[in-house]
Amino acid sequence: MTPRLAIVILLTAGAALCQTPQRAAGTYSADIRFDISRVPFSRYGSYIAFSRLRGSAGGTAGLYLRTVHGTSGRREVFLVELLRDGKPIEFRETASPTLLRLDAEGGFAEICLSEARVVRIHGQGVGIRFSAPSGTYGFAFQRGESQWEVNSPEQDLKYTLTAKEGRLAVDAPWKEVNATHIAAAFLPESPTGGFEGVIEEFEGSWHPRTYPKSFAECQADLKGEYQRWLAKMPTVPDEFQPGANLAAYVNWSAVVEPEGYLTRPAMMMSKNWMTNVWSWDHCFNAMALVETDPDLAWDQYLIMFDNQNADGALPDSINDRVRVWAFSKPPIHGWVARWMLEHSTTVSPTQVEKLYELLSRWTNWYFKFRDDDGDGVPQYEHGNDSGWDNSTVFRVGPPVESPDLSAYLVMQMDFLSDVERELGKTEESNEWKRRADELLEKMLRLTWKGDHFVAVHSGDHRTMESESLLLYLPILLGNRLPADVRAKLVAGLKRQGAFLTDNGLATESPRSPHFQRDGYWLGPIWAPSTMVIAEGLDAVGEKALAQDLRRRFCRMAQKSGMAENFEAISGAPLRDPAYTWTSSVYLIFAHELLR
Repeated sequence: MTPRLAIVILLTAGAALCQTPQRAAGTYSADIRFDISRVPFSRYGSYIAFSRLRGSAGGTAGLYLRTVHGTSGRREVFLVELLRDGKPIEFRETASPTLLRLDAEGGFAEICLSEARVVRIHGQGVGIRFSAPSGTYGFAFQRGESQWEVNSPEQDLKYTLTAKEGRLAVDAPWKEVNATHIAAAFLPESPTGGFEGVIEEFEGSWHPRTYPKSFAECQADLKGEYQRWLAKMPTVPDEFQPGANLAAYVNWSAVVEPEGYLTRPAMMMSKNWMTNVWSWDHCFNAMALVETDPDLAWDQYLIMFDNQNADGALPDSINDRVRVWAFSKPPIHGWVARWMLEHSTTVSPTQVEKLYELLSRWTNWYFKFRDDDGDGVPQYEHGNDSGWDNSTVFRVGPPVESPDLSAYLVMQMDFLSDVERELGKTEESNEWKRRADELLEKMLRLTWKGDHFVAVHSGDHRTMESESLLLYLPILLGNRLPADVRAKLVAGLKRQGAFLTDNGLATESPRSPHFQRDGYWLGPIWAPSTMVIAEGLDAVGEKALAQDLRRRFCRMAQKSGMAENFEAISGAPLRDPAYTWTSSVYLIFAHELLR
């Protein structure tokens, strides 16, 4: 058997275990409704989003056209209002994946993102106004009888506004270096007449074009595109289909097209506030896609490695314009690569070899640049590096040798060892295995205290006791752990009042004096921690408990939405209310409940 054929066998070994169950036609719906004060109205590929905000940077509440480019201090580009007789009137929004409708007494307006950079608008019986607050150097000028350009330097973006039906009225009085304000209104010619307009975002130069399709045709095209996305979604139990409908939209609408540091189509964590890709969040989105949309899945996985530096480090986060190096994120990528390969049969041996190169550099970076005391056990330099920013593991200060970091690196080196073995490189494979065994032995000696894990301070190895769920993540090692360690970790997770609530596992024990209901990693339930523990429970044979956790999480998220995290006791949504790794884990879990 040649090494390359052996790799194919490695990739397909788990295929029988991960075949997608037979789909039921029409399972997913494109006609769901959602609240745009929580879930932005956007589309695949676009950096444009519409949201209702309680108050913007300028202090005015309302409906806004926003941008998710870069890290602009003001994401709100235009306040959106309906008009009658030149004055704002009350309206209500109805949002579905492909259409945002604004209804007022005697009229309506509809909005559709026909292309990633193009907003189509039409309506009747009312007008619609897009107002930009005053800003340094912002201005507007007329291009033609029915076309204006708006320059918004705060976002480093420009917009071309074109009236297709009715008229476009713009008020943008000039004062020295900018307009004092900009208000552009698409208006009907008569009180009961209709209007139709286009707003196109661009950078640099606008290329003249027409918009020949009608609004209805654009919306129909977009609906067809969305239906094709839904056809790639995993099957889920009927019980969890409503949540899956929302999760599918959240993920689809969070994708932006390649630009700048985003070298591939990228699923942002959210188009609310968390408008970046973080270097462990992206992995869960990749995992959710790999069975049914493998190309997009591997794009999500590899996008951070496209930004890997010469030393082998991954950035903490990226967007199209900014790359952050102040922190890092945990090296879950070896575990995730193995998981994805076991759930996909579409990866070539060449791609696996590329994975090996990227992951080996990432692994070696930890041992070269994150082991200040030279004890062979890498450290976190800040809670942010672990992904558990304010966990009590870091309460007395960094640097910290935490057992979860060692566990991830053991799994990563095990994966690299397996790849080298399949490539016929026995000596290199044995070396990775030796390094993995050595780190595991040191991890157990330093951080296992007979019945629980602790973290230690790098250098003096001072014990850092904590009631954080973070210290249970080494269960992901499965049978790599001694039997008594496995048993005691499971017992700790099952212990009454320790971590398990009706909604799942709290990230800080509710009995801890540091537990907070809305404490970020000091109690709330998160998607990634739940998934890591569930996968670890599967690995140690506790499949019933793993499935129970998946079911509790899905029930909570279906009730509360795809929030960034959840209050552990009540299950109430916390922080960003439309977060893609929550949607992704929901889809993975719901699908797993069919197995």
